[in-house]
Amino acid sequence: MTDPVQNKIVVITGGSSGLGEVTARHLAEHGATVVLGARRLDRLQAIVDDIQANGGQAMAVQTDVTDRSQVQKLVDTAVSEYGRIDVMLNNAGLMQQSALERLKIDEWDNMIDINIKGTLYGIAAALPQMQKQKDGHIINVSSVAGHKVTPAGTVYCATKYAVRAISEGLRQEVKDYNLRTTIISPGAVATELPSHITDPEASEAINGFYQSAAIPPDSFARAVYYAMSQPAEVDINEILYRPTAQPI
Repeated sequence: MTDPVQNKIVVITGGSSGLGEVTARHLAEHGATVVLGARRLDRLQAIVDDIQANGGQAMAVQTDVTDRSQVQKLVDTAVSEYGRIDVMLNNAGLMQQSALERLKIDEWDNMIDINIKGTLYGIAAALPQMQKQKDGHIINVSSVAGHKVTPAGTVYCATKYAVRAISEGLRQEVKDYNLRTTIISPGAVATELPSHITDPEASEAINGFYQSAAIPPDSFARAVYYAMSQPAEVDINEILYRPTAQPI
């Protein structure tokens, strides 16, 4: 029986580590071709080399999602190389935590640029090609933080609420083009995401919780695979999941 994701052309931002890396490896094992974008080209290329050594299909394109032209180049490279794009996974994200009174405005800007604008740039790059194809699937990564606001997480939560709003608006707009959309909202997953927190108090709290409760990133890869593998007439619009031990 043919794997439902076999031969799919999948573009993944934030592909050099964490959720993006694990998902790329998982999908490649199931026969998808993965085109990975991230800033760390050496790390990307090492992942691509490893996937290819194991019989998979992959390529790397250095990409900073805060630069619209670079995101466009990522998608254009995939289309030029393979003739289409089946799935756009807007995965690149940044989590920084601090009380608003700390006035870490540079960090607010970083999260807005990566989490919101990076997602929009990914949509902008992929949507015209998918409209032309009358086929495609855009998967955006939100978070449990896109469902519940927490102290010190105000701006991060706002960016992830925004991803959900953008994704729902997109869902409503693309039905005439036969496109599917999915929001995936993970809870605590073991990645380097908490390492970007510079506020000592918030860092101690978040990292302590992650060490005790975070689940492996292949949980996310399986969620992506599930959404992708549905029949064409089935549109999985949102997946929200947490570690069993996560109360909020």
